[in-house]
Amino acid sequence: MKIDSSYKPSSAAPPPKAAAAQAAPNPAPAEAVSLSSLAGSLQGGDKPPVNTARIQEIKQAISEGRFKINPEAIADRLIESARDLVNSGSKRQA
Repeated sequence: MKIDSSYKPSSAAPPPKAAAAQAAPNPAPAEAVSLSSLAGSLQGGDKPPVNTARIQEIKQAISEGRFKINPEAIADRLIESARDLVNSGSKRQA
């Protein structure tokens, strides 16, 4: 198959960007969003303390294969956390 190099684009059609700009000259107005004070406090400064030394110690133990997982303790804490969530939810509805 031979490629014809005599093709020249016509100037009749505007480029795609110009066509899109002409189709929507007025952008939609922006909607206002406001956050409650609770959302603001969750987003910002009330971060839990982080013990970076303990995190590094755990990472090292994991990489060396010394870290022991206690499934009973994990399960107990998950159940306790679920109970706290259920109790806090029922207090809000009352």
